[in-house]
Amino acid sequence: MGILNDILGFFLKRRIERIEEFVRYPVETQERIFHGLIESARYTEWGLKHGYSSIESIKDFQERVPVSTYEELYPYIERVLKGEQNVLWYSDIKWFSKSSGTTNSRSKFLPVSEESLEDCHYRGGKDVMTLYLNNRPNANLYDGKGLSIGGTLHKNPFNANTQAGDISAVIVKNLPAWADFIRTPPSEVALMENWEEKMEQMIEICSKENVTSILGVPTWTVVLLENILERTGKKNMLEVWEDFEVFVHGAVAFQPYRELFRSKFFPSNQVSYLETYNASEGFFAIQDELDRIGEMLLMLDYGVFYEFIPMEEWDKDYPKTLLLDEVELDKNYALVISTNAGLWRYKIGDTVKFTSLYPFRIKVSGRTKHFINAFGEEVVIENADIAITEACKASGATMVDYTAGPVYMGEGNKGCHEWVIEFSNKPDDKDVFVKTLDETLRKVNSDYDAKRYKNMALLEPKVHFVENGTFYNWMSKRGKLGGQNKVPRLSNSREYLDDILEMVKG
Repeated sequence: MGILNDILGFFLKRRIERIEEFVRYPVETQERIFHGLIESARYTEWGLKHGYSSIESIKDFQERVPVSTYEELYPYIERVLKGEQNVLWYSDIKWFSKSSGTTNSRSKFLPVSEESLEDCHYRGGKDVMTLYLNNRPNANLYDGKGLSIGGTLHKNPFNANTQAGDISAVIVKNLPAWADFIRTPPSEVALMENWEEKMEQMIEICSKENVTSILGVPTWTVVLLENILERTGKKNMLEVWEDFEVFVHGAVAFQPYRELFRSKFFPSNQVSYLETYNASEGFFAIQDELDRIGEMLLMLDYGVFYEFIPMEEWDKDYPKTLLLDEVELDKNYALVISTNAGLWRYKIGDTVKFTSLYPFRIKVSGRTKHFINAFGEEVVIENADIAITEACKASGATMVDYTAGPVYMGEGNKGCHEWVIEFSNKPDDKDVFVKTLDETLRKVNSDYDAKRYKNMALLEPKVHFVENGTFYNWMSKRGKLGGQNKVPRLSNSREYLDDILEMVKG
């Protein structure tokens, strides 16, 4: 496959010129995307309702179109689900990305247009490889195959003429036939509905392929790799895939998993790690420099127009939004998007921080509804990931998964945070782990530190060190196995904690 590697690498590298263009002219690029979206949707029902034909500026748009949650947009999305067209977007919608989210058990169905598939998701996939090859010019990525852990598809329950499923499944289903030549497992396996059967097939097939890259969620990738090592009897994955080069990861923070991958699965500097921000709603950001860990370049020419809500505004009915040239470094913003699939001023639910301006790089800092704030401490996922990582370093542990929530104050009792953590290597000293977890949270979050001062409001965290496989079994019990389902990291209630602890006790 040397010739194929050269040909594909040549065409992918040509894309770097377009990336450099929007890096040089970010505000102008976003203005062009904005006007293109408005022009395309001016005669849709939504566009007619909000007077898109007379919108001349972003300010006009912000004054006329409300910032919306999924629930607020759903009456329009439901009509599209039932077969109506030209409601939110001008081209026919035949696909829907199904997302259960992590804080809402009800499934979300998000429209996927031909434009969003081609100009957003597929372009993002190509740019992942483009930016990797720009960092590693001598890479031989296509001398082997790329492994991706996909989701499932099924008939749209509202209209049997269209389909719904995980965005990864929608993407795989629409790939050209030749794509199966450079990826594994075959699409018919990648789209299998039964997760356990799919995992068994993937272990059998992928352990015999020359895999050079993986695209996947760290949580489920760990499950696959551990099973392959058990099946093959090898010490690490480089004994299975000696030419492996890069793990492209996303959906959950990689920081708590980094040491596990480097020490257990791929103990070599030949392996790179590249982060992406690819959601059901669109492909948003890619790590453009391999040494900038945790930072991703915001991709500005994918048919997505971005706005940012400052933290102090995000719960307001009419929040103030900022544009690219108004944001500041190291501040939390709720992400608002308008897309080429007809999501208009949509609050996606993620929070981001800018790590650099010109070029605009971000890191995902958490969820607007995915935090612990039972005592005014405002602990977000970013805080938790940093604390877990430091606790693992201090105690020689390797974390697999975790969730956390509050222990509420009772009569005569103070509150605390309760954690359920699964390890592939448990801490040498559990007390050191808990102490470091607590101390790091105090360092990175001043509100938490204030509540912990002399145990005045919060006591030291309570940690359950659970057996390997606990979270896999819990997700299976909830019917949430699969690459697109994520363990809920933080919750402001005890819903997840009580459920998993009950299962563990049982």
